[in-house]
Amino acid sequence: MAVAVRGSRGGGGGGGFCLGGFSLRSFFSFRIFVSAMFSLLFIATLSVVLTNPSTPDHNSGLPTPGNAYVRRTFLALNSDPLKTRLDLIYKQASDHITLVNAYAAYARKLKLEISRQLAMFNDLAQNFTDLQIKPPSRASLFESDGPVDEEVLKQFEKEVKDKVKTARLMIAEAKENYDNQLKIQKLQDTIFAVNELLIKARKNGAFASYIAAKSIPKSLHCLAMRLVEERVSHPENYTDDEEPKPEFEDPSLYHYAIFSDNVIAVSVVVRSVVKNAQEPWKHVFHVVTDRMNLEAMKVWFKMRPVEGGAHLEMKAVEDFTFLNTSYVPVLRQLESAKLQSFYYENQAENGTKEAHNKKVKSSKYLSMLDHLRFYLPEMYPKLHKILFLDDDVVVQKDLTQLWKIDLDGKVNGAVETCFGSFHRYAQYLNFSHPRIMEKFNPKACAWAYGMNIFDLDSWRHEKCTEQYHHWQNLNADDTLWRSGTLPPGLITFYSTTKSLDKSWHVLGLGYNPSISMDEINNAAVIHYNGNMKPWLDIALNQYKNLWTKYVDNDMEFVQMCNFGL
Repeated sequence: MAVAVRGSRGGGGGGGFCLGGFSLRSFFSFRIFVSAMFSLLFIATLSVVLTNPSTPDHNSGLPTPGNAYVRRTFLALNSDPLKTRLDLIYKQASDHITLVNAYAAYARKLKLEISRQLAMFNDLAQNFTDLQIKPPSRASLFESDGPVDEEVLKQFEKEVKDKVKTARLMIAEAKENYDNQLKIQKLQDTIFAVNELLIKARKNGAFASYIAAKSIPKSLHCLAMRLVEERVSHPENYTDDEEPKPEFEDPSLYHYAIFSDNVIAVSVVVRSVVKNAQEPWKHVFHVVTDRMNLEAMKVWFKMRPVEGGAHLEMKAVEDFTFLNTSYVPVLRQLESAKLQSFYYENQAENGTKEAHNKKVKSSKYLSMLDHLRFYLPEMYPKLHKILFLDDDVVVQKDLTQLWKIDLDGKVNGAVETCFGSFHRYAQYLNFSHPRIMEKFNPKACAWAYGMNIFDLDSWRHEKCTEQYHHWQNLNADDTLWRSGTLPPGLITFYSTTKSLDKSWHVLGLGYNPSISMDEINNAAVIHYNGNMKPWLDIALNQYKNLWTKYVDNDMEFVQMCNFGL
């Protein structure tokens, strides 16, 4: 019983042992089988890769990094190492060709004055290309399907390295210079673009300034309307039956001529003269305006009489009957249908011209008021001397010494304005015209209107008005000068002008912001010539108070019209 049991156990144990032996054998057999399968798979894969290495499997999925690595490995083992070396040399040469061409392009763009370097860059790029197409290199290295000739490759590599070394030296030498030149060129392009914008802005600013200067300010229009309203409302206070004063023709007194249609401007000129005169009762003012503004002027000086006992005569241009079209060339030219069309019908077109051309079309130069200065001896036949003042001046000192200056038989005493090559006759007259070239010196110094002492006796003797008529008739087609009264004045008084000390007349307060205050304070007369008149909002603030202090602020209409002074 016991034996049976042991046998049973032994059998069980032997059976268990056999089962364990069977499991171990099966395990090792399975490992051998798997190894064999992997070996076969590896050999199959290797055979496929080696037999067709360059043909991709279009039916396979995306390659894994492992597959790519295996493929590159087998390709490297299968390829000629000299081919790989050739590819690296070729890539290095190509990279340097690109770099050399880039610097050559920079040099051409920048227009550098280093043509030698530009030629060297071009030659170097060509040499790189020539290396590839040389018969030995081309035949052995690039066109042959067989193994690479190592000797030819070494020679090719040596030549490429030499060229690369040369290219690197040249680039290192030129890099900083080319980079700086490129920055300079970009900066120059920027400056050019900004300068174009600046020129455009200046033109627009000049046009806007011109419009502001030539338009009648609301305050000035208001003042004229208030004065006329006063005249209409109280006609009994403004009768025209006053007899001319004998002082108006007394040659022993100091006479001034002021021609203007600006009421406030005339009042400032008169007040500044009187307030700085030592003997104001000896000063006589001859004010001439147009018919439209005559009544307003009369009302002003009736309500605010000239102080200090000074005398004032008020007339209109139309009161001088000798000024008609049969005598005055300018009137004939102004009344011509062609000129009226030019000035009045083309205002929109004319408004787009340059500032200089705008001046030609300005209504100021169409007014006979501006040309009265050429008829002073006939307007005031009993006077010997007269001081002409523009309406945009301010008098700061007593001017009686001007009548005591010896003009040496000259007609016109004026301050010269030339300095260097500026303000010479060539800037005002057309010296391409033979008549101008024949009679005048282009380098002759110009002088200024605005404050001029005229010897009327010498004027009559020299027949200056006849000279003016002669040249004005010749300039009917605007071929001798463009516009204004200064060019014909320079011609009329070409050899009959005496230069005065510059302290008598300082100009530029209507456009030049950098005039010395010492020069202004020492001046007898300051002149707001230019577009920035002191009664306009665009006036230069640093000079405006020199004018406003002579404005009669106690005048009720000045306050009502809000001059903003």
